[in-house]
Amino acid sequence: MLLSPKTKVEELIKTYPFMEKFLPAYNSHFEKLFNPKARATIGKIATLQMAAINASLDINVFISDLKQAIKDKTGEDIGVLSPKDIGKRAKRIKQILADLHASDGKNVEEMQKRFAEEIKDVSPTEIADIERQMIADGVSEAEITSMCDLHVAVFRQSLDEQDTPDMQPGHPVHTFRAENREFEKLARRFSLLTRDADEKSLNEHINDIKDLLNALAKIDIHYTRKENQLFPYLEKHDVHGPPQVMWTIHDQVRDHIKALRTALDNANFAELTERAPKLIGAVLDMIYKEEQILYPMALEKLSEEEWVEIRNGESEIGYALVSPGNEWKPETDKKQKLVLDANQGEEIMDLKDLPDTLTKNIRLPLDVGKLTLEQINIMLKHLPIDISFVDENDELRYYSGTAERIFPRSPGVIGRKVQNCHPPKSVHIVEKILAAFKAGEKDTAEFWIEIGGKFIHIRYFAMRDKEGNYKGTLEVSQDVSSIRKLEGQNRLLDWE
Repeated sequence: MLLSPKTKVEELIKTYPFMEKFLPAYNSHFEKLFNPKARATIGKIATLQMAAINASLDINVFISDLKQAIKDKTGEDIGVLSPKDIGKRAKRIKQILADLHASDGKNVEEMQKRFAEEIKDVSPTEIADIERQMIADGVSEAEITSMCDLHVAVFRQSLDEQDTPDMQPGHPVHTFRAENREFEKLARRFSLLTRDADEKSLNEHINDIKDLLNALAKIDIHYTRKENQLFPYLEKHDVHGPPQVMWTIHDQVRDHIKALRTALDNANFAELTERAPKLIGAVLDMIYKEEQILYPMALEKLSEEEWVEIRNGESEIGYALVSPGNEWKPETDKKQKLVLDANQGEEIMDLKDLPDTLTKNIRLPLDVGKLTLEQINIMLKHLPIDISFVDENDELRYYSGTAERIFPRSPGVIGRKVQNCHPPKSVHIVEKILAAFKAGEKDTAEFWIEIGGKFIHIRYFAMRDKEGNYKGTLEVSQDVSSIRKLEGQNRLLDWE
C-alpha cells in the first residue's frame, strides 16, 4: 500500500496490526479511534488527514513518522503518495470534467471508463478540491452547478463503493440522513401522484398532492440548517465550492416548490405535471450528493469539537420531520477559558459562562448612560426588530436572538464572511452595498419584500466612528405588516 493523507486508519491497521498499539502511544488523541463506538462509526472512514486534524498534527510529519515506524518494525520501505502525485491526479480528474462539459454529457460512459482506468480511489474531498480549483480558475458557480449532475454521473460508481458509517442518533450527520429518508418517501409518493397523470386524476388527488407538497416544503429547514450550521464550518477548512454550488441548487428546489404551490392554487395542471418531475429529480439528486460527497467530506474535515458546536446550534433552526435523538455522547478535549486582556481582542466564552461580577455588577459606560452586559443583552433580545452586525472585515459578529426571527440564523454563522451568508444569486447586491459603504458613497440601503403574507422592511446602515472611518454594517429587518394597517390615533391604553 501507499501512504497518503487519504489512507484510511482502518486499512493501515489491517495491513500493519502493530499500529493498533503504536498509534495511541504516538498520540493520546488516537485512543478515541479504538473504542467500540468509534470503530463502528467514524473509525470506518477516518483517514490519516482526519486523524492528524483531530490530534493537531502536521500531516507530512505524521506520515513520515508512520513510514519510519513501519520500516523499523517490518523492514518494509513503504511508498508515500506525495502532494505532487495528488496534484497530478487532480489535474487528470479536472481534465475528465472539462472534456465531459465540452461534450455536453454525451460521452458519460467513455468518461467513466477513463476515470476507472486512471483514478480508482478518488475521495469526496478531492471532488470538492477540484470544484474549488475550477472556481478559482474562473469557472462560474452557475457553470459548476450545471456540471454538477455530470460530475456525479462520472463518479457515481466510485462513490457508491465508499464506506459511509452509521452515525449515532444525535450526531448532526445522523439527523441529516434521517431527514433524507423521510424526504425520499415523500418525493416518491409525490411522483406517483403526479407522474403521467391526467387532469381528472390530478383533480381527484388534489388535496393529497397539496399535503405532500407542504410536507416536502419542510426540506427548507433541512437546507437552512446546512447553510447556517454545516457550511460555515466547512468554510473554516477552506471548503467553499460545494457549499456555493449546493446553495444554488437549494434555491432551485425552493423555486420549484413555490411555482408548484401557485400551479395548485390556480389549478394549472400543465404547469404541475411539467414542474413536478423537476422538483423530484432535484430533491433526490441533492440527497445523493449529500450522502455520497458532502457528509463523508465533512466527517473527514471536521473535528469532534466542531460537530458538538454544530449540534448545539441546530435547535435555533429546527428539524424537518424527525427528532435528532440523544445517543451520541461525544468526547471532546475543548476547554473554555477566560481572557481579560482587552488588547488581545479575543472572544472566548458565552455570556452565561462569565461570572456575575462581570455580567451583572459592572456597568459599562456608553455615550449616554451606563449598562451591564446582562442589561445590554436583554435589551437587544427584546427589540421588536432583527439586527445583525457585520464588522469592517465583512465578518458577521452578532445577530439578535429574538423570540421570533424573520430570517433564520444559528451560532454557526458567527465569524463567517457575510458574502457566504447569502445565496450565490444575491451576493452581488451585498458586495455593491458594502463597496458603497466603505467608499463613503452611501450610508443606507433599504428593501421591502412580502414573505408568507408578511410585509418585511429591510435596512442596512453604515457604521462609522467619530472620525468617519467605516467600522461595519448594521442590518435591521422588521415585520411592518401591522404598522402599515394603522389609521387615526390611539392615545389611550387598551389592553382588553
